[in-house]
Amino acid sequence: MGHSDREAEYNRMVGLTNALLEVADDDDDHPFSSLLELAGDLVSRHEQGHHAIEAASPKDMLRFLMDARGLKQEDLSTIVPQSNLSAILAGKRKISATLAGKLGKFFGVSPAMFVPK
Repeated sequence: MGHSDREAEYNRMVGLTNALLEVADDDDDHPFSSLLELAGDLVSRHEQGHHAIEAASPKDMLRFLMDARGLKQEDLSTIVPQSNLSAILAGKRKISATLAGKLGKFFGVSPAMFVPK
């Protein structure tokens, strides 16, 4: 597989992941939620393999997911105090395993996305 094939495949997976996010959103029982996990897994595996240097940090992943859904910090206040969230987004605080779990559930993604590699 040439580099451009892999990129095209990756872009398709990202597109699929985004489409699934819109459909399954925060519904863990949605039939697509396991497919979403798989797609997310494939995307992150690709990123680790091919974008090792530019793998998104947990805080960037969080910011990306918030932006993608048009969420503000206060929208996450039920799972993380705003002061902590600000510190996390500023890179002053790490995302704890517990919070990674809550964020994973909240966004319907693998909590591993929020755990530093």
